[in-house]
Amino acid sequence: MATANAVSSSTPAMETTPAAVLEEMAAKAVYKRYESLMTVRIKAIKGKGAWYWTHLEPVLICTSDSGVPKVVKLRCSLCDALFSASNPSRTASEHLKRGTCPNFSSPSAGAGSGGGDGHHHPQPKPISSLPPSSSSRKRSCNPYQIEALYSSPSTSPILPHPSPQQANLVLSGGKDDLGALAMLEDSVKKLKSPMASPNPALSKAQADAAFSFFSDWFYECAGVISFSSIEHPKFRAFLQQVGLPSISYRDLAGTRLDTRYEEARSDAEARIRDALFFQVAADGWKSRSDSDCGDSLVSITVNLPNGTTVFRRALISDGRVPCKYAEDVLWDSVINASGSGKGGGATTLCAGIVSDRFKSTALRSLEDQHHWMVNLSCILQGFRSLIKDFTRGLSLFHDVSSKCSKIVSFFNNNSSARTIFHKYQTQELDHTSLLRYSNGIDCNFMIEDVISSTRAFHLTVHDDSYKLLCLDNPEATQLADLLLDMKFWNDVQAANSLVKLINDTIQDMQTDRPLVGQCLPLWKGMRSKIKAWCARYSNDETAVHNVFDKRFKRNYHPAWSAAFILDPLYLIKDTSGKYLPPYKCLTPEQDKDVDKLITRLASREEAHIVLNELMKWRSEGLDPIYAQAVQVKQLDSATGKMKIANPQSSRLVWETCLSEEFGTLGKIAVRLIFLHATAGGFKCNVSLLRWLKRQGKSRAAMERAQKMIFVAAQARLERRDFSCDEDRDGELFANGDVDELNETLMEAS
Repeated sequence: MATANAVSSSTPAMETTPAAVLEEMAAKAVYKRYESLMTVRIKAIKGKGAWYWTHLEPVLICTSDSGVPKVVKLRCSLCDALFSASNPSRTASEHLKRGTCPNFSSPSAGAGSGGGDGHHHPQPKPISSLPPSSSSRKRSCNPYQIEALYSSPSTSPILPHPSPQQANLVLSGGKDDLGALAMLEDSVKKLKSPMASPNPALSKAQADAAFSFFSDWFYECAGVISFSSIEHPKFRAFLQQVGLPSISYRDLAGTRLDTRYEEARSDAEARIRDALFFQVAADGWKSRSDSDCGDSLVSITVNLPNGTTVFRRALISDGRVPCKYAEDVLWDSVINASGSGKGGGATTLCAGIVSDRFKSTALRSLEDQHHWMVNLSCILQGFRSLIKDFTRGLSLFHDVSSKCSKIVSFFNNNSSARTIFHKYQTQELDHTSLLRYSNGIDCNFMIEDVISSTRAFHLTVHDDSYKLLCLDNPEATQLADLLLDMKFWNDVQAANSLVKLINDTIQDMQTDRPLVGQCLPLWKGMRSKIKAWCARYSNDETAVHNVFDKRFKRNYHPAWSAAFILDPLYLIKDTSGKYLPPYKCLTPEQDKDVDKLITRLASREEAHIVLNELMKWRSEGLDPIYAQAVQVKQLDSATGKMKIANPQSSRLVWETCLSEEFGTLGKIAVRLIFLHATAGGFKCNVSLLRWLKRQGKSRAAMERAQKMIFVAAQARLERRDFSCDEDRDGELFANGDVDELNETLMEAS
């Protein structure tokens, strides 16, 4: 029955035509571009971006028949002309600065004097340029003109140019200038009283609903926005403008927070209570390098068989946690999670632990004490350590790092060389900056800076001024020869390519969150990629594979092999038509690991039974119909890759059609193949970490902080949001308006 459902659920996806899929992907890309431009425009209007966004507005153009987003255009709010959205900066220059727009009456806004904040602002029109009116002060006050003077530039109408008869107006304060004085007085009153124009008040139900949404958003931001910010005068003015009552921080930090926390905690415990088993995940033991306090937030979560994750607790770590302390924390988490599960708190419900701490003494100790547990080190940390191993162990990185350090040090410290380099850096990259320096292991960011400035370096050493510098500076001559050496650039590119190869795999794993059965295929795939890299850059395979094999052995766990064998996803069709476990892909040692691990996970009374069932599984495998149903794939429109249609089908096969034939082995298999190989759960940002440390002086404040973290983490995990705010902001600016970002960086430098 489960198989029929799996096949039927996957059929529509398989019948989807490539054209429809491509159209959907294109529409999503267009809409994402539209959202990025809108975000950039909103920030610009607030004074944090280029001046021209007050006049250019992104518009989403849809097809007439289906309404699917087709393209993003820029509309000039002054003349309604439409332009391509590929280069807003150039559009502003061509349309606004050069006078193409007939209604753009302030060309100095683009070129001239902004404020001290480095941003350009449209120049306000003097009061004396307004037309005179009658002697009556009330009649002389034109509300539309007042609104134009003090409203936002993006919504203000264009005031007409003064006629020749208006050119001789008396300055403000003259006998015939009562109209301008009246406008000024009324405008000042309007600024002092933002609610002069009455807004309809919301009903109590509407106000309560709005406040509920606001509080949820505030809690889920968890430390990014301070409690004191809600009492900011402009925020209070905003609430009044939309018809909401003012909000006190006591309202958010009191009963409402307690209620929201209890709801989230009860929901999390109910989910664990309904689960047959679970896995504890701990992420954050290693301190954050980007944190000024050197600390990190350890996030303890619980993975459930249905693919969901719930939050349990958080604690601050300084990266120097003793193994015994980590062991106690992890075991307490197992006990607490088991206390809300079936069996009256039986710890056997915990199938295992996955943690990012690679000094895994604590993990091995807990596994030795409790035979039913499988405790894994996070595979993400293993691949990150592989990068460090290559940096330490390959002569390629030592040579490239040494030469790049000399280049960066010289061009950062020698003012004459720096001036020449910055000239071409501006020409090629549209900004100037010092190159990041490193003389240690973590030299990858320095190599990236050198590669990004390749063209600028070549132009620099060919510059006549640099050639004059070489006459008196032997180091400049030496570095010029190095920068013109193609072998050096080939080595730099090779080192950067290897790091990027591994980082791309890490990024994919962060998105996909692989299970333990995928560990061996992932490492095998990385080995193949590294072999191709060696051939491409003519590097010695022996030295590279030696480093790779050492890292693989340090992080290898027998559960990788056992889950790979038991997961129906990896069954291979043999010549007889049977789908059999892929034992031929294992080494002899890994083959033995499968027997040892499965025997350990079973009780003493069932050890011989589970081995007999394992032998039967090895020789008979799974019925072809069920195997094919498990392995059905479909196109993921978000990534454009083929993915398993029903990730839960591997476990469901063992729980249903194989339950009678493999009773003992099936109980072990469903727990084993469900285990996650990554520890990533709730990601905190640096702001949250700093905010949490500040609460440590007060027990009550720390309790409120923990409740907010729980609410925020649980909400993100429900949305399957495993990123942090800094990551999303970086992606937003990387995919958004590159021209505006370059302008901002140039102004800042």
